[in-house]
Amino acid sequence: MNGPVGTLIDQVLDGRHGEPPSTQTATSVFWLVHGTRLAGGEVTYRNHYVLVRSGRAFGAAAVGAGVLDPAACQDASGSSLSELLRDAPYPLRIAALDAYLARARPFRDDPIPEPVTLPDGTPEERAVARDAAVAGLLDVRAGARVALIGVVNPLVAAIRERGAQCLPCDLDLRTTQWGEPVSDSAEEVIDAADAVVATGMTLSNGTFDAILARCRDRGIPLTVYAQTGAAVARAFLGDGVAALSAEPFPFSQFSAEPTRLYRYRAGS
Repeated sequence: MNGPVGTLIDQVLDGRHGEPPSTQTATSVFWLVHGTRLAGGEVTYRNHYVLVRSGRAFGAAAVGAGVLDPAACQDASGSSLSELLRDAPYPLRIAALDAYLARARPFRDDPIPEPVTLPDGTPEERAVARDAAVAGLLDVRAGARVALIGVVNPLVAAIRERGAQCLPCDLDLRTTQWGEPVSDSAEEVIDAADAVVATGMTLSNGTFDAILARCRDRGIPLTVYAQTGAAVARAFLGDGVAALSAEPFPFSQFSAEPTRLYRYRAGS
């Protein structure tokens, strides 16, 4: 597989990021389907995840509906990470890569990021707090155009609250909560933007490489909002990724208790 993510997988398989992945086991590989409709909203988010646990780390990939058969996961537990990185369906390869990199450099022990504790609360309260933390990574002037690739309505609102104009893009949603049109072309919104925010799902649906390359070519900052693939996105910090909100599993939507995300900025 070509491109930056494929190169990273090859490097991991060659042992250039720590212990050989052949020595690490995917103790648990599992599948989650999660639906959410926030109070006052008309959109039901239907999220599918494949997750890999290895040692003390979880890796995750968001998967589009129908892209990956859950049966592909049920026999993967007990495989080595190298087996998954070489032979598994692509989203499962990303989850295995995420687990490997998170195990090699645990977020909780990393001295570089700014930890942000999300408060206990309702789904709506926690979503607003989470997306405000993500928007806080944006260093844009008032009126700047921010492409949002992977629409989350509270994040649209958080971008606006910073005085920026949001250019939403999504492969599934056609309008925002407020009825505004949503583009299905990442290239279109990137070319019109002063800055870009992309979700971690871009790693597992294969669009991340093109987004990274286009932002590099245009010289505009890319912020990655990553629940899934957070450790993978971190590998590109300072190399096309300007900032990262890393929220490893279990994600904030699965708890009403305080949880933590980690904010990275290139050069910090």
